Amino acid sequence: MSRIQQCFDALRASGRKALIPYVTAGDPNPEMTLPLMHELVEAGVDVIELGIPFSDPMADGPVIQLAMERALAHNVSLRQVMEMVREFRTTNQTTPVVLMGYLNPMERMGYETFAREAAAAGIDGVLTVDLPPEEAEEVAPLFREHGLDCIFLLAPTTTLARARKICEHASGYVYYVSLKGVTGSAALNVTEVADKLAQLRTVTDLPIGVGFGIRDGASAAAVAGVADGVVVGSVLVNQIAAHVGEPEQARAGITAVIREMRAAMDR
Repeated sequence: MSRIQQCFDALRASGRKALIPYVTAGDPNPEMTLPLMHELVEAGVDVIELGIPFSDPMADGPVIQLAMERALAHNVSLRQVMEMVREFRTTNQTTPVVLMGYLNPMERMGYETFAREAAAAGIDGVLTVDLPPEEAEEVAPLFREHGLDCIFLLAPTTTLARARKICEHASGYVYYVSLKGVTGSAALNVTEVADKLAQLRTVTDLPIGVGFGIRDGASAAAVAGVADGVVVGSVLVNQIAAHVGEPEQARAGITAVIREMRAAMDR
């Protein structure tokens, strides 16, 4: 059983929902990522989504685009991201880590090499934004063969027939994008999200995490009321952007947001 499945099973048994933060590896510098991952765990997160720096993050808004640029200014590579997770695993063997990013860096490394080395580093899943189900028939089984869950995005515009096809390739959990648009977009409508999740649950038994538009404890709690997990990214990355030269203040700002969300979700 994968770490991701164990995590969601334990949460379900305790009546709680997953809190899943996203941060870009190497933002604002490579030295900050590992201590931030540990502080996120201490603040109450359940799964960590770690962004792979990439020059053309087309699904992301300016907040995460700038985070990618800050990381790339330090030449943070996919192999360095794996090494960060490997070091994280020396003291944390339980918190699932999902790499989130785009297909190009994995393709350049070679899918077989990537999958083997990612698994060896202690990575649990891969969320590849630009991998549609039509191109996943070879990649997803290869990843699973190496023990990596293949996590896919579902959008408000995804038809039920297409959602069924996507979920056939998915494992771990699926990520429902609550808004039309890029990361950091406008406020979400929880009623609409609830209606869509009810439809999606007719085609998959996987846990459903919801992201985009979650900014504070109130929005996190509202989404936790209808989803299995709450994914939060831009509001955390904004804390880094506001304190680029002040790593302690950046981490303090991020953990304050996470603690507020965790408390609101658990209430």
